[in-house]
Amino acid sequence: MFAYIVKRILGAIPTLLFLVVAAFVMMHMAPGGPFTSERKLPPEVLANIEAQYGLDQPLWKQLWDYVTGIVLHFDFGPSFRYKDRDVNDIIAQGFPISLTYGSLSFLVATLIGVSLGIAAAIRHNSWVDYFAVSLGIVAQALPNFIMGPILILTFTLWLGWLPGGGWNGGQWQYLIMPVIALSTSYMGNIARLTRSSMLEVLNSNFIRTARAKGLPARSVIWRHAMKPTLLPVISYLGPVFVYVLTGSVFVDLYFSTGGLGQSYVNSALTRDYAVLLGVTILYGALTIFVNLLTDLAYAWFDPKIRY
Repeated sequence: MFAYIVKRILGAIPTLLFLVVAAFVMMHMAPGGPFTSERKLPPEVLANIEAQYGLDQPLWKQLWDYVTGIVLHFDFGPSFRYKDRDVNDIIAQGFPISLTYGSLSFLVATLIGVSLGIAAAIRHNSWVDYFAVSLGIVAQALPNFIMGPILILTFTLWLGWLPGGGWNGGQWQYLIMPVIALSTSYMGNIARLTRSSMLEVLNSNFIRTARAKGLPARSVIWRHAMKPTLLPVISYLGPVFVYVLTGSVFVDLYFSTGGLGQSYVNSALTRDYAVLLGVTILYGALTIFVNLLTDLAYAWFDPKIRY
């Protein structure tokens, strides 16, 4: 297992390097620049600004300086649009917010989705099953960019129960609607996947054997059926965690939480290459790390797997 982990970490290095190079080249190939979107600057002023940020250097030199800065000093460079701020400061300010409600959304989607799926499979063709399936379908039909405005209209403008935006130190009133908006659609997918997996496991021969031995129904479900049921769910949960964080872009825009997604969108609109690259690399590294954890959890749930 240790050799597998080391191999995956070493394999992640060229993957991240390719991501950096590809993103860097594509961003610089796009027409325009970070200092050409507003009123046209005199050539002398534009030349001085580009020289200050190293944009007058050849592309390979800019790429080399950027990669060496990340590798040697973990420095993503200064922001082109935010004065007196570098990319590290922007990430340090916004990422904890996105991670907070993103992690809560992931937990809510996982706990409710798995619970609904198990209940629907155990009570197959009952009202519990129909309710869980219907709720999952409705949840899948309401992605976060649709749930956001609906929640604001309902709980802020009509009922006046919750604040329509802001963060305020992460108080629970400001967390409820972002977490609901971000977790709803994934909860439906998890419930559907858990239900189908549990139904398949309950019809397996080893479950029939356990029941024939007279084991209690609770023991059959929790001791024998649960682990094989969760195997496909675990494979899906790894990417879901990354999707929840990257999907926070819409939540940041609708609820003005101050998370990293808002800075990501603003940097794309203003051609702030440094911020855009920094967030892209962060999400790429996070994707590789979460996929590694997913594989390790899969091996723990299924002892037949040996890396």
